[in-house]
Amino acid sequence: MWRAHARLIPDQSIRADALNSLAGKRGNIDGAALFWIIPRSRNPCLLKLLVAYQVMWDFLDSVSETGAIAGQANGRQLHLALVDAVDHERPISDYYRLHPWHKDAGYLRALVEACRRSSQRLPSFEPLRPLLVREAFRANVQAINHDEGHRQRSTALSEWVGREYAPRDDVPWFELAAAAGAGLSIYALFALAVEPQLDDFDAIRIYNAYFPWASALATMLDSYVDQDEDLANGDHVYIEHYRSAEKMATGIDGLVKRSVLEVAALPNGERHVLLVACMIAMYLSKDSARVSARHEMTRGLLRAGGSLTSTMLPVLRLWRIAYAQRSN
Repeated sequence: MWRAHARLIPDQSIRADALNSLAGKRGNIDGAALFWIIPRSRNPCLLKLLVAYQVMWDFLDSVSETGAIAGQANGRQLHLALVDAVDHERPISDYYRLHPWHKDAGYLRALVEACRRSSQRLPSFEPLRPLLVREAFRANVQAINHDEGHRQRSTALSEWVGREYAPRDDVPWFELAAAAGAGLSIYALFALAVEPQLDDFDAIRIYNAYFPWASALATMLDSYVDQDEDLANGDHVYIEHYRSAEKMATGIDGLVKRSVLEVAALPNGERHVLLVACMIAMYLSKDSARVSARHEMTRGLLRAGGSLTSTMLPVLRLWRIAYAQRSN
């Protein structure tokens, strides 16, 4: 459905961003959809919400990067769609106000409205809305991630983290920035909203398990497998913040172990562990993770993820072949 809508976008640049993100980031969409298994019962509205929100997230990532020449203000304006999608009381924003291109045939607004319709049908969405709005606002860190100036970008990210989060001894600032740029904590809260009775303590537990640990891990694994491509394109390489290959290996290994440990302690922990194991295996099933220079580190990360992660790896390699995602 979203692909058919994207083909109708009249502006060539926006249409290319929409179609390319749908084609090249299918793993992200399937990964978001997997949060559907977390609640005790399946909810079709949750599935629609997860898919639409991730389609929008990927589209905004692409269109913001394409329009990076317009500056960070443009990226922040575009990413208001993520906030509007989880706050039905907000007026719809003019997302393309600062963007070089504008005509999208209502594609982005349709995604926002689809998320609103689905979210309002989840039994416990309303109590979670303030937390979701806060996290959606923080996703505008993507505007800084796409800043074209390398030194300026690092400084801006560090300052942004200082404004948004209290200092933490157990998490370096760049892992907090990395975590904010992933939507895992939002999707975990979407899944929690299906439960008919919501305990505030459960919301905090789930949020703290996915943020920063699993969310930072998603960004760092993405950077790890895409580092050659990102360097060639001059894009932000998050793993460079570790300063050395040894620190990078130790840092990501620690995120893998901590993520599995944290989600295992949640209610329905085995489902969360399955989800995190699939995420790790999905990234490490990419061809670029198998080159000789990364072979040992990839094997170490698989071991850190546990036997389930290793079991899922060949399955997800076949998935990549089936959906032509080996290099995406």
